[in-house]
Amino acid sequence: MGDPGDQAQALASAPSRPGRPARPRGLSGTIWVLEHAQDYVAAVVGVTLILLAAVLIVSGLVAFVRDVANESVVAAATGLLDRLLLVLIVAEIVHTVVLSLREHHLVARPFIVVGLVAVIRKILLVLSGPTSVDTTQLWLLIAMVVAFVAGLIAVSRFEKKEE
Repeated sequence: MGDPGDQAQALASAPSRPGRPARPRGLSGTIWVLEHAQDYVAAVVGVTLILLAAVLIVSGLVAFVRDVANESVVAAATGLLDRLLLVLIVAEIVHTVVLSLREHHLVARPFIVVGLVAVIRKILLVLSGPTSVDTTQLWLLIAMVVAFVAGLIAVSRFEKKEE
């Protein structure tokens, strides 16, 4: 069953349509279906995330214009910055989905970038908030930035060694 010759014979004996390779049968066929279904699901998720990013940009701009009229420019800019950083996070997730579709394996760097942007977004929100800043929370967030940057450096060095 695990013999490559048997698998090749099963593929060769499977009926195929002209111009299309034969689809494997049995367990190999199930794996083939799952791999292709995964690609379709990832593509749908990617398109949905792009639509979400567009909605976030439009709603952020509308809220910015509304807030400038009702509040201070600083408060409106903070809200817009929050939305745009969220859009950046969504865009990085889309990039990760595209890479996983292209390479058929997960790449660490986009996940680290998403985490780094999310922490920076949180730092900006904490610092721009109306209440006093909790120093413990701020130090924890700064430590997370350091950890993510160290992770980016480590991944970059590891990828260079593989090449």
